[in-house]
Amino acid sequence: MSGRDLLARTADLVAVPSVSRDENALAAAVAAELSSCDWLEVERFGDNVVGRTTLGRPLRLVIAGHLDTVPPAGNERPRIVGDSLYGIGACDMKGGLAVMLDLATSVALPAVDVTWCFYACEEIERRHNGLGLLWRDRPDLLRADAAILAEPTDARVEAGCQGSLRAVVHIAGVRAHTARPFAGRNAIHRMAPVLARVSEWRGREVVIDGCTFVEQLQAVAVAGGVAGNVVPDHATLTVHHRFAPDRVAAEAHAGLAELFSDQLDAASGDRLEVVDEADGAPPALSHPLLSSLVDLSGAPPKAKLGWTDVATMWAHGVPAANFGPGDPILAHHPDEHVTEASLARVRSVLATLVNTPLPAASAAGGDLPSGEVRVDAGP
Repeated sequence: MSGRDLLARTADLVAVPSVSRDENALAAAVAAELSSCDWLEVERFGDNVVGRTTLGRPLRLVIAGHLDTVPPAGNERPRIVGDSLYGIGACDMKGGLAVMLDLATSVALPAVDVTWCFYACEEIERRHNGLGLLWRDRPDLLRADAAILAEPTDARVEAGCQGSLRAVVHIAGVRAHTARPFAGRNAIHRMAPVLARVSEWRGREVVIDGCTFVEQLQAVAVAGGVAGNVVPDHATLTVHHRFAPDRVAAEAHAGLAELFSDQLDAASGDRLEVVDEADGAPPALSHPLLSSLVDLSGAPPKAKLGWTDVATMWAHGVPAANFGPGDPILAHHPDEHVTEASLARVRSVLATLVNTPLPAASAAGGDLPSGEVRVDAGP
């Protein structure tokens, strides 16, 4: 399929609304298309659709992509302008889904067995994540030697992923009349040095197996206030922390607690509450399927600066990498788009990968990541 055809296929997918938890129509369309292929065993589990070849090949590769998008921002309708398709999810990640569907329905005899996984609810809380639900309830559908997440990477392999932690800083105060604030304690005013600490924070740069993970900490929400004439007795600051995969979530939590330790007064009721967390995943590119992916991509890999379901696969013992069409910087952007060239490049690389037999020695599997870690900067 040409890049232009892939662009049109992506437009068809964008035209089917699939905001998180509303993927039923798209899941049905995907299941119907996969079911037309007699070389695939197709199962639908909720709004998750899995098509598998069963050819007895020595290796099995999962290629996965999520069906859902974030809510639209005036970009509900797909628009093709020149060599680019604009619309919600064009980049993240219906371009990847278009490539997956094209290959799943055209490659009947791959050199490796392939599991094509289209899953729901990646863009919202992890408890809804379709890939996680499949691992919990139908792990037989996902067991494999390696995996590729077709997340937008602009046709360059992005290795591993960062961990993610959202936490709420609760600051206490004492109510009083605003004409007599000395009788109370203003929780919003007490928030100021905590917010300054976040804005001044400098993250670590951690190099793992040659891939540089840059940590981030951002304030994403502030709340407080009782009434226009009342000194507030409570305020909250929500922060989102992206941490390198040399640490687990518990260590990242401990780091935040230390960062705010001199700003929070537990006796007054101040506290740090973790509301969502997910470990990351280290690079795992030594597996022969993934090292072949890097070679075919024609560019050195780089770290994935964000969380993806590479971490979900890694947590279940499956080495994985990110590789898909679209510039990740455009994900969730009102001008989100994907280009013909990016779609065609990703299709070419993946088609070559699944159609090329590995040497017998390589097919035995690869080593785990070396674990070589270098911290170039400290907080």
